[in-house]
Amino acid sequence: MKIGVVRNPAAGGGRLNTHWSEVAAALVTRFGNVEFRETEEAGDGAVLARDLVALGCEMVVAAGGDGTVSEVADGLLQMQVETGKGAVLCILPCGTGLDFARGMGIPTGVMAAVARITDGRDRLIDAGRISFIEDHGRLASRHFVNIASLGMSGATVRAVNADKRKGRMSAKALFFWRTVREFLRYRFQDVRITVDDGEPIEARVALVAVANERFFGGGMMIAPDAVPDDGLFDIVILRAAGKLRLIFDLRLLYGGRHRNHPAITILRGRKVVVEPLGDPLANAALVDIDGESPGHIPATYEMLPKALKIRC
Repeated sequence: MKIGVVRNPAAGGGRLNTHWSEVAAALVTRFGNVEFRETEEAGDGAVLARDLVALGCEMVVAAGGDGTVSEVADGLLQMQVETGKGAVLCILPCGTGLDFARGMGIPTGVMAAVARITDGRDRLIDAGRISFIEDHGRLASRHFVNIASLGMSGATVRAVNADKRKGRMSAKALFFWRTVREFLRYRFQDVRITVDDGEPIEARVALVAVANERFFGGGMMIAPDAVPDDGLFDIVILRAAGKLRLIFDLRLLYGGRHRNHPAITILRGRKVVVEPLGDPLANAALVDIDGESPGHIPATYEMLPKALKIRC
């Protein structure tokens, strides 16, 4: 079997570098024909994944964090749509946020993850597609496999990705510290949320999460009941409330104990549209797509049931 590997050498502060020769040797020993590629800038993961499928790779390994996994999955899904050629997504988690691997039960130890790639089982999961506005004003779209959200999370991931301590301290600590900091200066935004054909919800929000899996933000269980192959998103709406109280209640989000919180509404659906209310610039909430923030609302989230095979 021919496989490809897309590696982000900067993921987790280069944590994988010390083990890379061992990892590469293990994959070559097991599979024989392995194509290795490295990302250099944002967006490379999707391009390289497409190239590897075009070369005949039946499995593509995303070696990096949630951003790398998301880009590789996006490339694989693009190829399926355009050419009908697919590949199994494998994950070698080594980045700052390992939320998707955590939710799928993939071990975060390097050699344990390699063993799962060689001996794991394939599972067909759902994916999402989001259309949004890029920072430069262009309409854009991409796929996601974990969680796409908007609001405070968009500001937080931008701060995390720019933090010089990224990769040198625990993801949970870094995300928590940045969440609190960004939250204190965050201005709640007014949006309209429409789920499927339901009545629109107009609300001032801190966060809206459209979830295919349970975890984001370095271990925050934002969608405790999400299942990645049930054909439905879990939509978590965190309404504006007193900031000090919400900061105190962040501990509930990490444990998934927020289902009955008075400021939180949880819905389920296949399509979600979020639009700014009032001033479209003041309420153009930033989006977060699997740990990256490339733009802002208005945004449309669409469910793609059973769209991608993943080895877990």
